Amino acid sequence: HQAVVSTQSTGMSLNYAASLSKYPDKGVLGKEELFETDEKISAKTLILADAIQNAEKIVFITGAGISTSSGIPDFRGPNGVWTLEEKGLQPSVNIDFQLAKPSFTHFAINAILKSGKACYVVSQNVDNLHLKSGYPRHLLSEVHGNIFTERCMACGREYLRSCPTTTIGLKKTGKVCTTLKSNNRPCRGKLVDSVLDWEDSLPWDELAESEYQCSIADLCIVLGTSMQIQPVGNMPFKTKRYGGKIMIVNLQKTRMDYHADLVIHAKCDDVFRLLVPKLGLMVTQDIIDLPFQNELRVIKETYRPDPPPVVKYKVKRIKVCTDDIDGENSSSADKTEDVKVNATIIKYE
Repeated sequence: HQAVVSTQSTGMSLNYAASLSKYPDKGVLGKEELFETDEKISAKTLILADAIQNAEKIVFITGAGISTSSGIPDFRGPNGVWTLEEKGLQPSVNIDFQLAKPSFTHFAINAILKSGKACYVVSQNVDNLHLKSGYPRHLLSEVHGNIFTERCMACGREYLRSCPTTTIGLKKTGKVCTTLKSNNRPCRGKLVDSVLDWEDSLPWDELAESEYQCSIADLCIVLGTSMQIQPVGNMPFKTKRYGGKIMIVNLQKTRMDYHADLVIHAKCDDVFRLLVPKLGLMVTQDIIDLPFQNELRVIKETYRPDPPPVVKYKVKRIKVCTDDIDGENSSSADKTEDVKVNATIIKYE
Protein backbone atom coordinates (compact mmCIF):
# COMPACT_ATOMS: atom_id res chain seq x y z
CA HIS A 1 0.00 0.00 0.00
CA GLN A 2 1.01 3.63 -0.37
CA ALA A 3 1.89 4.77 3.13
CA VAL A 4 4.51 7.24 1.95
CA VAL A 5 3.63 9.67 -0.77
CA SER A 6 4.99 12.90 -2.12
CA THR A 7 4.30 16.21 -0.40
CA GLN A 8 2.33 17.39 -3.38
CA SER A 9 0.04 14.37 -3.56
CA THR A 10 -0.56 14.22 0.21
CA GLY A 11 -1.55 17.88 0.17
CA MET A 12 -4.34 17.27 -2.31
CA SER A 13 -7.61 16.27 -0.64
CA LEU A 14 -8.48 13.61 -3.22
CA ASN A 15 -5.09 11.92 -3.13
CA TYR A 16 -5.11 11.70 0.66
CA ALA A 17 -7.86 9.07 0.34
CA ALA A 18 -5.85 7.26 -2.33
CA SER A 19 -2.86 7.14 0.03
CA LEU A 20 -4.70 4.92 2.51
CA SER A 21 -4.18 1.17 2.53
CA LYS A 22 -6.52 -0.99 0.51
CA TYR A 23 -9.53 -1.79 2.65
CA PRO A 24 -12.56 -3.68 1.35
CA ASP A 25 -15.22 -2.68 3.88
CA LYS A 26 -15.72 1.06 3.57
CA GLY A 27 -19.34 0.94 4.71
CA VAL A 28 -22.51 1.74 2.80
CA LEU A 29 -21.69 3.96 -0.17
CA GLY A 30 -23.77 6.25 -2.36
CA LYS A 31 -26.91 6.49 -0.22
CA GLU A 32 -29.51 8.93 -1.47
CA GLU A 33 -29.19 12.51 -0.29
CA LEU A 34 -32.37 14.07 1.07
CA PHE A 35 -33.19 17.77 0.86
CA GLU A 36 -35.98 19.05 3.09
CA THR A 37 -38.03 22.11 2.15
CA ASP A 38 -36.94 25.56 3.27
CA GLU A 39 -40.00 25.73 5.54
CA LYS A 40 -39.09 22.49 7.30
CA ILE A 41 -35.45 23.48 7.66
CA SER A 42 -36.42 26.85 9.14
CA ALA A 43 -38.83 25.28 11.63
CA LYS A 44 -36.34 22.63 12.69
CA THR A 45 -33.58 25.21 13.03
CA LEU A 46 -35.74 26.97 15.65
CA ILE A 47 -35.83 23.73 17.64
CA LEU A 48 -32.05 23.37 17.30
CA ALA A 49 -31.51 26.97 18.41
CA ASP A 50 -33.70 26.46 21.47
CA ALA A 51 -31.78 23.29 22.39
CA ILE A 52 -28.44 25.10 22.10
CA GLN A 53 -29.63 28.02 24.22
CA ASN A 54 -30.86 25.70 26.96
CA ALA A 55 -27.90 23.33 26.93
CA GLU A 56 -25.18 23.57 29.54
CA LYS A 57 -22.66 21.38 27.70
CA ILE A 58 -22.61 20.78 23.92
CA VAL A 59 -20.57 18.26 21.96
CA PHE A 60 -20.30 18.57 18.18
CA ILE A 61 -19.35 15.43 16.25
CA THR A 62 -18.20 16.50 12.80
CA GLY A 63 -17.54 14.60 9.59
CA ALA A 64 -16.67 15.26 5.96
CA GLY A 65 -20.01 16.96 5.32
CA ILE A 66 -18.94 20.16 7.05
CA SER A 67 -15.96 20.54 4.70
CA THR A 68 -17.60 19.89 1.33
CA SER A 69 -18.41 23.59 0.92
CA SER A 70 -14.67 24.20 1.40
CA GLY A 71 -14.00 22.16 -1.75
CA ILE A 72 -13.02 18.91 0.01
CA PRO A 73 -15.04 15.93 -1.28
CA ASP A 74 -16.78 13.56 1.13
CA PHE A 75 -16.29 9.80 1.03
CA ARG A 76 -19.64 7.99 1.00
CA GLY A 77 -22.04 10.44 -0.64
CA PRO A 78 -23.39 9.91 -4.17
CA ASN A 79 -20.34 11.78 -5.47
CA GLY A 80 -18.01 10.72 -2.67
CA VAL A 81 -14.45 9.56 -3.20
CA TRP A 82 -15.10 5.92 -2.40
CA THR A 83 -18.51 5.84 -4.09
CA LEU A 84 -16.98 6.98 -7.36
CA GLU A 85 -13.92 4.78 -6.85
CA GLU A 86 -16.15 1.71 -7.08
CA LYS A 87 -17.26 2.95 -10.51
CA GLY A 88 -13.72 3.68 -11.64
CA LEU A 89 -14.31 7.44 -11.40
CA GLN A 90 -12.92 10.36 -9.41
CA PRO A 91 -14.62 13.46 -7.93
CA SER A 92 -14.37 16.61 -10.01
CA VAL A 93 -13.25 18.65 -6.96
CA ASN A 94 -9.75 18.22 -5.56
CA ILE A 95 -8.47 21.17 -3.56
CA ASP A 96 -5.06 21.48 -1.96
CA PHE A 97 -5.45 21.22 1.83
CA GLN A 98 -3.25 24.30 2.22
CA LEU A 99 -5.65 26.36 0.10
CA ALA A 100 -8.85 25.08 1.70
CA LYS A 101 -10.67 27.59 3.91
CA PRO A 102 -12.97 26.71 6.81
CA SER A 103 -16.67 26.57 6.00
CA PHE A 104 -19.31 28.80 7.56
CA THR A 105 -20.16 25.89 9.87
CA HIS A 106 -16.59 25.77 11.20
CA PHE A 107 -16.71 29.47 12.04
CA ALA A 108 -20.22 29.20 13.51
CA ILE A 109 -19.15 26.47 15.93
CA ASN A 110 -16.33 28.75 17.04
CA ALA A 111 -18.84 31.60 17.52
CA ILE A 112 -21.05 29.41 19.72
CA LEU A 113 -18.04 28.64 21.90
CA LYS A 114 -17.07 32.32 22.12
CA SER A 115 -20.62 33.19 23.18
CA GLY A 116 -19.92 31.47 26.48
CA LYS A 117 -21.34 28.01 25.80
CA ALA A 118 -19.35 25.05 27.07
CA CYS A 119 -18.49 23.25 23.83
CA TYR A 120 -16.33 20.39 22.70
CA VAL A 121 -15.69 19.11 19.16
CA VAL A 122 -15.01 15.51 18.15
CA SER A 123 -13.70 15.68 14.57
CA GLN A 124 -13.30 12.77 12.17
CA ASN A 125 -11.65 15.03 9.59
CA VAL A 126 -7.92 15.37 8.93
CA ASP A 127 -8.16 18.67 7.03
CA ASN A 128 -7.09 21.04 9.87
CA LEU A 129 -10.08 23.33 9.21
CA HIS A 130 -11.28 23.43 12.82
CA LEU A 131 -7.90 24.78 13.91
CA LYS A 132 -7.78 27.14 10.92
CA SER A 133 -11.11 28.60 12.03
CA GLY A 134 -9.58 29.46 15.38
CA TYR A 135 -11.14 26.67 17.41
CA PRO A 136 -8.87 25.89 20.41
CA ARG A 137 -6.97 22.61 20.34
CA HIS A 138 -7.67 21.74 23.98
CA LEU A 139 -11.40 21.63 23.24
CA LEU A 140 -10.97 19.45 20.16
CA SER A 141 -10.38 15.73 19.64
CA GLU A 142 -9.05 14.85 16.19
CA VAL A 143 -9.69 11.13 16.44
CA HIS A 144 -8.40 10.31 12.93
CA GLY A 145 -5.50 12.74 13.09
CA ASN A 146 -4.58 15.93 11.28
CA ILE A 147 -2.52 16.03 8.11
CA PHE A 148 -0.80 19.21 9.36
CA THR A 149 0.39 17.84 12.71
CA GLU A 150 3.17 15.64 14.08
CA ARG A 151 3.31 13.92 17.47
CA CYS A 152 6.25 13.10 19.70
CA MET A 153 6.48 9.37 20.43
CA ALA A 154 8.13 10.07 23.80
CA CYS A 155 6.23 12.92 25.45
CA GLY A 156 3.13 13.16 23.26
CA ARG A 157 3.46 16.84 22.39
CA GLU A 158 1.79 17.80 19.15
CA TYR A 159 3.29 20.17 16.59
CA LEU A 160 1.52 22.11 13.84
CA ARG A 161 3.32 22.23 10.47
CA SER A 162 3.31 24.75 7.66
CA CYS A 163 2.37 22.07 5.09
CA PRO A 164 0.85 18.59 5.03
CA THR A 165 2.95 15.70 6.25
CA THR A 166 4.60 13.54 3.60
CA THR A 167 3.47 10.33 5.30
CA ILE A 168 0.34 8.84 6.81
CA GLY A 169 -0.12 5.90 9.14
CA LEU A 170 1.88 7.18 12.15
CA LYS A 171 5.21 7.03 10.28
CA LYS A 172 8.35 8.78 11.48
CA THR A 173 8.81 12.15 9.80
CA GLY A 174 12.54 12.46 10.41
CA LYS A 175 12.15 15.28 12.94
CA VAL A 176 12.67 15.22 16.71
CA CYS A 177 10.91 16.93 19.61
CA THR A 178 12.80 20.06 20.68
CA THR A 179 10.72 20.96 23.73
CA LEU A 180 12.74 21.26 26.91
CA LYS A 181 12.15 18.73 29.69
CA SER A 182 12.20 19.49 33.42
CA ASN A 183 15.99 19.00 33.42
CA ASN A 184 16.25 21.76 30.79
CA ARG A 185 17.33 19.31 28.09
CA PRO A 186 15.42 18.78 24.83
CA CYS A 187 13.08 15.80 24.70
CA ARG A 188 14.57 14.47 21.43
CA GLY A 189 11.65 12.03 20.95
CA LYS A 190 10.93 10.93 17.38
CA LEU A 191 8.07 12.76 15.65
CA VAL A 192 5.44 10.84 13.67
CA ASP A 193 2.56 11.99 11.50
CA SER A 194 -0.82 11.86 13.26
CA VAL A 195 -3.05 10.63 10.40
CA LEU A 196 -4.42 7.13 10.90
CA ASP A 197 -4.41 4.45 8.25
CA TRP A 198 -7.15 1.80 8.29
CA GLU A 199 -5.31 -0.62 10.56
CA ASP A 200 -4.17 2.01 13.10
CA SER A 201 -5.76 2.30 16.53
CA LEU A 202 -7.29 5.60 17.55
CA PRO A 203 -5.07 7.69 19.85
CA TRP A 204 -6.27 6.69 23.30
CA ASP A 205 -6.10 10.20 24.77
CA GLU A 206 -8.28 11.66 22.00
CA LEU A 207 -10.70 8.73 22.22
CA ALA A 208 -10.97 8.79 26.02
CA GLU A 209 -11.58 12.53 26.09
CA SER A 210 -14.20 12.25 23.33
CA GLU A 211 -16.14 9.57 25.19
CA TYR A 212 -15.89 11.49 28.44
CA GLN A 213 -17.14 14.72 26.86
CA CYS A 214 -20.06 12.93 25.21
CA SER A 215 -21.04 11.34 28.50
CA ILE A 216 -21.26 14.68 30.35
CA ALA A 217 -22.92 16.64 27.51
CA ASP A 218 -26.62 17.33 27.57
CA LEU A 219 -26.68 18.00 23.82
CA CYS A 220 -24.81 16.12 21.09
CA ILE A 221 -24.98 17.72 17.63
CA VAL A 222 -23.90 15.44 14.76
CA LEU A 223 -22.83 17.33 11.63
CA GLY A 224 -22.06 15.99 8.16
CA THR A 225 -21.36 12.35 8.98
CA SER A 226 -23.16 9.07 8.34
CA MET A 227 -21.78 7.72 11.66
CA GLN A 228 -20.65 4.46 10.06
CA ILE A 229 -17.12 4.43 11.48
CA GLN A 230 -16.71 3.09 15.00
CA PRO A 231 -16.21 3.91 17.80
CA VAL A 232 -17.22 7.50 16.97
CA GLY A 233 -20.48 6.22 15.47
CA ASN A 234 -21.63 5.10 18.92
CA MET A 235 -20.54 8.15 20.90
CA PRO A 236 -23.92 9.95 20.75
CA PHE A 237 -25.38 7.01 22.69
CA LYS A 238 -23.27 8.12 25.66
CA THR A 239 -25.05 11.49 25.64
CA LYS A 240 -28.44 9.82 25.29
CA ARG A 241 -27.71 7.27 28.02
CA TYR A 242 -27.25 10.03 30.58
CA GLY A 243 -30.36 11.98 29.65
CA GLY A 244 -29.01 14.23 26.89
CA LYS A 245 -30.36 14.93 23.41
CA ILE A 246 -29.05 13.97 19.98
CA MET A 247 -29.60 16.30 17.01
CA ILE A 248 -28.35 15.49 13.51
CA VAL A 249 -27.71 17.62 10.42
CA ASN A 250 -26.83 15.39 7.47
CA LEU A 251 -27.99 14.91 3.89
CA GLN A 252 -28.18 11.13 4.20
CA LYS A 253 -30.06 8.97 6.66
CA THR A 254 -27.89 7.60 9.46
CA ARG A 255 -28.14 4.64 11.81
CA MET A 256 -28.59 7.18 14.61
CA ASP A 257 -31.73 8.84 13.18
CA TYR A 258 -34.11 6.58 15.07
CA HIS A 259 -32.55 7.58 18.39
CA ALA A 260 -32.24 11.29 17.58
CA ASP A 261 -34.45 14.02 19.02
CA LEU A 262 -34.13 16.02 15.80
CA VAL A 263 -32.92 15.21 12.27
CA ILE A 264 -32.42 17.88 9.60
CA HIS A 265 -31.71 16.72 6.06
CA ALA A 266 -29.86 19.73 4.69
CA LYS A 267 -26.38 21.08 4.08
CA CYS A 268 -24.63 22.12 7.26
CA ASP A 269 -23.86 25.64 6.03
CA ASP A 270 -27.50 26.23 5.05
CA VAL A 271 -28.65 25.24 8.54
CA PHE A 272 -26.04 27.30 10.35
CA ARG A 273 -26.71 30.42 8.28
CA LEU A 274 -30.28 30.23 9.59
CA LEU A 275 -29.20 29.20 13.07
CA VAL A 276 -26.69 31.96 13.82
CA PRO A 277 -29.21 34.87 13.71
CA LYS A 278 -31.63 32.89 15.87
CA LEU A 279 -28.87 32.59 18.48
CA GLY A 280 -28.08 36.28 18.20
CA LEU A 281 -24.47 35.62 17.24
CA MET A 282 -21.99 37.35 14.99
CA VAL A 283 -19.68 35.09 12.98
CA THR A 284 -16.20 36.34 12.16
CA GLN A 285 -14.32 34.42 9.49
CA ASP A 286 -10.72 35.04 10.51
CA ILE A 287 -8.32 32.29 9.45
CA ILE A 288 -5.47 31.30 11.76
CA ASP A 289 -2.15 31.36 9.92
CA LEU A 290 -0.07 28.22 9.63
CA PRO A 291 3.55 28.28 10.91
CA PHE A 292 6.27 29.61 8.65
CA GLN A 293 8.01 27.20 6.30
CA ASN A 294 9.97 24.50 8.15
CA GLU A 295 8.65 25.81 11.49
CA LEU A 296 6.90 23.55 14.01
CA ARG A 297 4.52 25.14 16.51
CA VAL A 298 3.49 23.29 19.69
CA ILE A 299 -0.31 23.16 19.86
CA LYS A 300 -0.83 20.41 22.42
CA GLU A 301 1.28 19.83 25.49
CA THR A 302 2.48 16.53 26.85
CA TYR A 303 0.12 13.77 27.87
CA ARG A 304 0.75 10.42 29.51
CA PRO A 305 2.19 8.47 26.55
CA ASP A 306 1.43 4.95 27.77
CA PRO A 307 -2.08 3.60 27.17
CA PRO A 308 -4.53 3.64 30.08
CA PRO A 309 -5.23 0.51 32.08
CA VAL A 310 -8.31 -1.51 31.26
CA VAL A 311 -11.35 0.21 32.72
CA LYS A 312 -13.12 -2.22 35.04
CA TYR A 313 -16.75 -1.98 35.96
CA LYS A 314 -17.73 -1.61 39.58
CA VAL A 315 -20.36 -4.19 40.44
CA LYS A 316 -22.91 -3.73 43.15
CA ARG A 317 -25.82 -5.87 44.30
CA ILE A 318 -29.22 -4.26 44.00
CA LYS A 319 -32.81 -5.38 44.32
CA VAL A 320 -34.89 -5.04 41.17
CA CYS A 321 -38.43 -6.10 40.49
CA THR A 322 -39.06 -8.65 37.76
CA ASP A 323 -41.50 -6.14 36.22
CA ASP A 324 -38.58 -3.78 35.69
CA ILE A 325 -36.70 -6.42 33.74
CA ASP A 326 -39.16 -7.73 31.22
CA GLY A 327 -42.04 -5.25 31.52
CA GLU A 328 -44.52 -8.03 32.27
CA ASN A 329 -46.52 -8.74 35.40
CA SER A 330 -45.54 -12.39 35.49
CA SER A 331 -44.03 -12.11 38.95
CA SER A 332 -43.79 -9.48 41.63
CA ALA A 333 -41.01 -11.25 43.50
CA ASP A 334 -37.79 -9.35 43.94
CA LYS A 335 -34.77 -10.59 42.07
CA THR A 336 -31.10 -9.89 42.75
CA GLU A 337 -28.95 -9.04 39.75
CA ASP A 338 -25.42 -7.85 39.07
CA VAL A 339 -25.57 -4.42 37.46
CA LYS A 340 -22.62 -2.66 35.84
CA VAL A 341 -22.28 0.92 37.05
CA ASN A 342 -19.79 3.77 36.92
CA ALA A 343 -18.18 2.74 33.62
CA THR A 344 -16.32 6.03 33.53
CA ILE A 345 -13.37 7.10 31.44
CA ILE A 346 -10.08 7.26 33.33
CA LYS A 347 -8.58 10.71 32.86
CA TYR A 348 -4.99 11.68 33.54
CA GLU A 349 -4.10 15.18 34.53
